Amino acid sequence: MSEVDELVEKLLQELRRGTITIGVLSQLDEPQYGYSLVSILSEKGMPIEPGTLYPLLRRLEKQGLLESKWDTNGGRPRKYYLLSRKGKEVLDQLKKKWKSIVGNMGGLFRESEGTNDGND
Repeated sequence: MSEVDELVEKLLQELRRGTITIGVLSQLDEPQYGYSLVSILSEKGMPIEPGTLYPLLRRLEKQGLLESKWDTNGGRPRKYYLLSRKGKEVLDQLKKKWKSIVGNMGGLFRESEGTNDGND
């Protein structure tokens, strides 16, 4: 892997870390357990390791953004997570901010594409 490829990979990891919270919150309008979230996010193009997801879920619950409930009716007990009222409010604001960021970045990209020939 070239130095540029390594740098791009590191920067993408940073970007991904910053967006994964929004991705997780966006999938919790209905109760989900950890492994179902791993599967859903992976299917939607945002793969996440369980070792990354579970600490994030605990942190979000501690912050009051998620509620959880154990289901012991099946073969294995599962902890289901759902957005709290506060979590819904936070997600709504994050989505607005995200759309603004994407729009601004699109404008920056269009400006830079119009002023250089792409051979940088």
